[in-house]
Amino acid sequence: MAAFAEEAGAGRDRIIVLVLDNAGWHGESNLKVPDGIRLVFLPPYTPELQPAEHLWEAVDEPIVNKHIPDLETLEAIVSQRCAQLSNDRQTLKGRAGFHWWPPIANAS
Repeated sequence: MAAFAEEAGAGRDRIIVLVLDNAGWHGESNLKVPDGIRLVFLPPYTPELQPAEHLWEAVDEPIVNKHIPDLETLEAIVSQRCAQLSNDRQTLKGRAGFHWWPPIANAS
């Protein structure tokens, strides 16, 4: 987290707010939060606040109910699917383009 804070320029003059879900590994008790970083945890059981949660079904489409022989094959299939989805803005917007979500800054 210190490397992120430094690279992002977090500090007294620039505050970075990181929004995290309530997964156990996001709340490590000895986590040192650098100056300029503020952690905000989402309420439990609120996938509607995380648009990415609605994309898992689309990512998993090519592997549902299929035997995948090994981790390398699984990684290749999921990587290819993610690459396809990254070029399919309509599918992404349809699943995760919530009207209340802020627009992308400097969208190309």
